[in-house]
Order: sequence, then structure tokens, then C-alpha cells
Amino acid sequence: MVKVSLREIRNDLGWRLRRYRAERARARSKATFIGITGSSGKSTTTSLLGHILAGHGTVHAQVLANTLKALVRTLYKRMKRAGKVDYVVFEAGAFEPGSIRPMAEMLKPDVAVVTMVRLEHFSKFRTLEAVAREKKALVDALSAGGLAILNADDPHVLDMAAGARCRVVTFGQSQAADYRVTGIHAAYPDRLGFSLRWNAGAINVQTPFPGEHFWLPAAASIVAALELGVPPEKVAARTALFEPLSNRCKVQVTDGGPQFIVDAAKAPWHSLNIAFEMMAKAKAVRKRIVLGQISDYAGSSRKYRKAYAIARDIADEVIYTGDNAHRSRASDADRDSGRFVEIRTPKEVSDHIKQTAVPGELILLKSSSNLHLERIALAWTHDVRCWIPACGKQEGCYTCGLYEVPFEEHKSFLADRRLERRRRRYERLLGGLGFRRRS
Repeated sequence: MVKVSLREIRNDLGWRLRRYRAERARARSKATFIGITGSSGKSTTTSLLGHILAGHGTVHAQVLANTLKALVRTLYKRMKRAGKVDYVVFEAGAFEPGSIRPMAEMLKPDVAVVTMVRLEHFSKFRTLEAVAREKKALVDALSAGGLAILNADDPHVLDMAAGARCRVVTFGQSQAADYRVTGIHAAYPDRLGFSLRWNAGAINVQTPFPGEHFWLPAAASIVAALELGVPPEKVAARTALFEPLSNRCKVQVTDGGPQFIVDAAKAPWHSLNIAFEMMAKAKAVRKRIVLGQISDYAGSSRKYRKAYAIARDIADEVIYTGDNAHRSRASDADRDSGRFVEIRTPKEVSDHIKQTAVPGELILLKSSSNLHLERIALAWTHDVRCWIPACGKQEGCYTCGLYEVPFEEHKSFLADRRLERRRRRYERLLGGLGFRRRS
């Protein structure tokens, strides 16, 4: 006999109620709903598209939190707080087979954007075809009047056009793309620029991104905005003013110290080469690469070994940190010369960099989010005191905001902050009541 606790029943009923309210909110909304998915680039695409559309109308963009629970909160709570909006942009992530379909059915997108298909979450999907089937669920949710925006350079994405009930627009470097990207160039400190051409016109785009691989999410965002009626000149102007997401190759320049490219949100194997290529093309007095956790774990020893072989030809120093720091297979000669450094914790990496930093050098921090390597860059501008090797939080330190508080004090700090906020609300409430009585 299965025992179900009262708490489980209450939680289930609460979830059903929230889903019902979210579905009703979606049915009542007159906004244009845009869903964005892909193995990489979806967060930047979502954020940049939201930024561009904000110059054309009112927008609610849900970035990073890309699950069904996040969508439910967006529809029934956050959109209500935001009031009437013209556009809702939502990032849909795939963590296991069947995760996107319920989101797509609830979102009922007017526009679906698919950036790329790569083999992430290997233990769950195993094949590129399985990943593609999962991403296609967003395109399948489009009505006959909808619009699918697909990457023409990725055959798994382009195949999603087959059998689509809606209009399909493609973008990419392919000659056959409806929106063709040419002239891609970035070599830090020169930021990414490219040209976009289509039947009705062309624009030259300048972006704040440090690497050429960002042409894909930038182009996806721009094409979506153009298709939604944003004038080309406004699209170009808004793109140039965009502030990149934290931990997604965001540049941090310190006063008299190193320059950091912080790419510490995720590190699937396919992303390492493009990050290393960005460093290879960059111009700096010295280059260092800090590599933490690679996100997909299949064949991990071989991947760390191969990553070091590539990184050592690009950087003056390669630092491995975390539980897999020993997997580089760096030679004794590289270790003795300082070409390779094995350091166990992010705090020790931070100390090492502070002791050996050269003004103007360029340092890439590359890892999945569990190590929070962004603290190494933050330590140059803040008094970072939270140095636990792995705190278990999925959100980055920029979002958490508690990096100046020792980890063991986080709970009490948050409790005190909640108490203070409650006290201020009561004071405002009592002040308002007192004002009404006097009037």
C-alpha cells in the first residue's frame, strides 16, 4: 500500500492550481510569445532578443530558469506583476526526453527559435537524433500562423522544417539561408561584428561579444526581431548597446590588473574548442586558461587530456582546478616550467593569479557552474569571502549576490535579510494606515 503524506497531497494540489492559473493567464494574454531552445546559445538569444524588443514594445523575458516550473511562474505570477506586455520571450531547456513538450504545449508559442543541436546531457539522450527530437517539440507546438526560425547551418535543426505546419525562416552562413551571415570577425579586444543580408535588405552589426561563435545567438535574435517588425536600424543600435549575460563570456577588465573572460556557466565538450579558439584569436600581452569542470562526463579522462593538449598551444599558462585537475596528463616538463599548474580549489587559483598577475593579460575562466570560477574575477573588485569549493547552488555568484558573506553564514544572513524586509513592509503599511487616519 502506497502511503501519501498530507504534505505531498498539498504540494500536488498547489502545483495543479498553479498550472491551471498559468494556462488561464496564457489563454487571456494578447502578447506575442516567443520560445527559444537549442543545445547552446539559447540564454544569450533570449536575453538579446528581449533587449532588442524592449526598444520596440513592452517585454517580459525569462532567461536562464528554463523549466516547466519557471514557465508556470512566468505566466501566472511574473507577467501579472509586469502588467500588460507586447512580447514574452521564454528560454526552454531540455534535461531529459519529454521535458520540452509540456512547456511548448503551455507556452503555445507564436514564434519558435532553434539555435543548434549538440550532444549535451549525454547520459539522458545518448544521440544527436534524440536531442533533435526533443528540441523539435517546440516547433511542433506552432500553429499554422506561427513562425519557426531555424539555423540553416545545422542539419539536425534544418530537418525540423520538414512537416512544419507554419512558415519557416532560416539563418546562417549557408548560401541557402534566408538571412545570410557574412564577414564574421572578432579578435579580442576587437568585439564581434558581421553583416546580415536578406531579400529585403542588409545591415552591419557590431556587438559587445568577445568571440566569433556569438554570431549564432546574435543572428538568431536579430532575425527574430526583424521578423517581428523591428526596423533594421533600431535592431543594429540596440544590439550594440546590449550587456552580455554574466558567466557567458562576459568580459571583466580590472584596473591595473588582468582582463577576464568569464565563461563559467556551463562547459559541454563541444563548447571548449570555440572558447579556446576565441582565446587563440585574442590579442594580449599574456594569455592564461583556467579549466574547471567539463559538463558532460562520458570519457572524462580522455576529454581533460585532449583539452590540455589544445589549451597549451594557445595559452602561456594552463591551470586545471577542481576534482578533475589531475586528468590533464601534462608532462613533467610542462609542470616544471609552469606551463601547466594543477590547483585543487578556486580560492587557491585566485591566490595564485593575484600573486603572478601581469597588467593587461587575458585570462579565460572556463567551467561548468558547480565550481563558480567567476569568484576568481570577482575577487579583483570585491572582498570575496565565500570560497567553499562547491556550494551546490545552480545560480551563479552574480545572481546569488552572497559572495562577500562566508558560506557558513549564508542561512543566517538570508534569515536576517528576510526579517528586515518584513519589518520594512510593516512599517510602510502602518505608516500608510496612520496617514489615512490623519487625513
